[in-house]
Order: sequence, then structure tokens, then C-alpha cells
Amino acid sequence: QVRLVESGGDSVQAGGSLSLSCAASGDSGERLCMAWVRRRPGKEREVVAAKWWGRGTLGTADSVKGRFTMSEDYAKNTLYLLMNDLKPEDTGVYYCAAERLCQPWSRPGSYKYWGQGTQVTVSS
Repeated sequence: QVRLVESGGDSVQAGGSLSLSCAASGDSGERLCMAWVRRRPGKEREVVAAKWWGRGTLGTADSVKGRFTMSEDYAKNTLYLLMNDLKPEDTGVYYCAAERLCQPWSRPGSYKYWGQGTQVTVSS
């Protein structure tokens, strides 16, 4: 089993920054691939970024490229999402997700394990 717990969501002004964290625990073999997925009001879930745990990035959504950066602290089993230059359209619930093999990385259905989500609200 895998447990994912997100934190760091908040309300910020447009142009601001936030850093989300995801504490991961459980079977490491089941969370080789990690991702941040968001659900914005009125829109389908979108994989923001994904990476192999302890290795390189798989991809970043065009909608956040150049503004969001995904990283990890391997020793702490924690995944991060640094979000800069936030826009009102970034408002939504952000989830940490994991799977043994996420193919394709950009599809939310590729992930088996999910956290409870953390709310990000960006005001103009």
C-alpha cells in the first residue's frame, strides 16, 4: 500500500508563489512514478508534472511550463511542487499521485494511488 499526504495549499494573489509538499510512505516499489495532478473548477483533471522517483522528470504540462517545478527529497520521501507566477486559472485542488509505471504520464487514469488533495486559490 501507498499513502500520500499533501500540504501547502493556500490563497495567494496572482503573481505569487506557493510550494506544495507530498509526504509519501508505503511500498516504494508501487510509487516509482510520482505526479502532481490538479482539478480546476469546470475542467477535467490535468497532470501538471510527473517524474520517476529518484530519477528524472517525465514531463510538464504546457499550461505550467516555465512556472512550476517538481522536485523531491529522496531521504525524506517527500515530493514538492514549486509554483511561481501563479494565475487565477491555476486555482483548484492539487493532488499527489503515484503508480508503479505511469504510462502515459500525462493521463490521470495512469495513477493508482492518490492523496486527499490540497486547495490552491489564486485571486486577481
